[in-house]
Amino acid sequence: MSSKFISLDQTLYDYVLACSLRESPALSRLRAETATLPMAVMQIAPEQGQFMAMLVKLTGARRAIEVGVYTGYSALAVAAALPDDGLLIACDIDAQTTAIAQRYWRQAGVAKKIDLRLAPAAQTLQALLDEGQAGSFDFAFIDADKTGYQQYYELCLQLLRPGGLIIVDNVLWGGAVLDAQTDDDDTRAIQHFNAQLHGDQRIDLSVLPLADGLGLLRKR
Repeated sequence: MSSKFISLDQTLYDYVLACSLRESPALSRLRAETATLPMAVMQIAPEQGQFMAMLVKLTGARRAIEVGVYTGYSALAVAAALPDDGLLIACDIDAQTTAIAQRYWRQAGVAKKIDLRLAPAAQTLQALLDEGQAGSFDFAFIDADKTGYQQYYELCLQLLRPGGLIIVDNVLWGGAVLDAQTDDDDTRAIQHFNAQLHGDQRIDLSVLPLADGLGLLRKR
């Protein structure tokens, strides 16, 4: 009987990166600088950024949303994959970490594609809806406070066109989603969110065991 998955130890992971990762100099430098920060674990894996960039290109996305920027690695990967006239609305509340992001966006020549909005993400997303932008975006990435996932998802779903794609990070939460007795608010929020997605007929759904788990949600 064949295995359902392959165990990925450090040696095999290094091989995956060696034979597939095509990281730009700006992305590589940003990843190295972020690794020195106290909360470096918040940065996405490089292969995840490359996968997201491929999805942007495959879907022909021109207008994108990001909820949770941190130091800007995922935003840089996505913005670089967008066409020259593409737009990424980047939502965050931390001026200090996004200052690092903006420095690398400028270095990479993609800053013109990124509209950084420093405000609570739900407020920014609701403002876009209030401006009449429902159904006008092609792609969204959610990677912020886990207790806010459900609200961010609902707002992004309204903002996306039919056929648009939402990617949600950390849906496996280091395996903690299996803990039925947890009293951790973040873990419980992700458990509830995953259960809700499974029954949501507004989307096509796939969960991938990439990095800390990616939810791929296509709006019907």
